[in-house]
Amino acid sequence: MAPELVRKHEYDGKHVDMWALGVMLYAMLNGIFPFRGQSEHELYLKIQRGNYRLSENVSKEAKAILSKLLETDSRKRLKASELLDSPWI
Repeated sequence: MAPELVRKHEYDGKHVDMWALGVMLYAMLNGIFPFRGQSEHELYLKIQRGNYRLSENVSKEAKAILSKLLETDSRKRLKASELLDSPWI
């Protein structure tokens, strides 16, 4: 769930989709989801703050993409066209 959804703010589906792509990419590269908590409240706080850890095995380029996809400010989040322009892709 993207931070803007957790905060119950209005949202743009394209931005939420890019967040979801970041979550899926993270899970594919790390084998776990980026945000986990002991309670729903703790989970939502981590999502809103963008608190996650990356494995040292993830390449520098992949880390850069993930940080842009998992950007908590939806206006700064990577757009699909920008992702497709990435050399990593």
